[in-house]
Amino acid sequence: MGFAKEFKEFAMRGNVVDLAVGVIIGAAFGKIVTSLVNDVIMPPIGYVTGGVDFSDKKILLKAADPLTKTAEVSILYGNFINTIIQFLIVAFCIFIVVKGINSLKKKEEAAPAAPPAPSKEEVLLTEIRDILARK
Repeated sequence: MGFAKEFKEFAMRGNVVDLAVGVIIGAAFGKIVTSLVNDVIMPPIGYVTGGVDFSDKKILLKAADPLTKTAEVSILYGNFINTIIQFLIVAFCIFIVVKGINSLKKKEEAAPAAPPAPSKEEVLLTEIRDILARK
């Protein structure tokens, strides 16, 4: 039972729960960003570039042989280029979102905070000073 109790305490710590929530939200946000890239950003880019698609670009090392039923061996550098382009677009989108969130936080922090109330010691010292000043 000691192990189960320790595990429960570990699993229910604030940091672990926060991390789990972050992973779940991150996965959902990743789907949103992927859809933004694939469905909103890539079509205009494809239109501007004349529909250039790198996915079919490859370096053929060995052709497929139907007689021996061996598969084609090739380096698919086009898929790699597409993945890099999509990564750069996703990274840029996330950068813009994080920059917006940080600017909102800065505006929130810029609001003037009320000065802290004086401590009990400060209040007592002020009273003593005022009493001495009257004498």
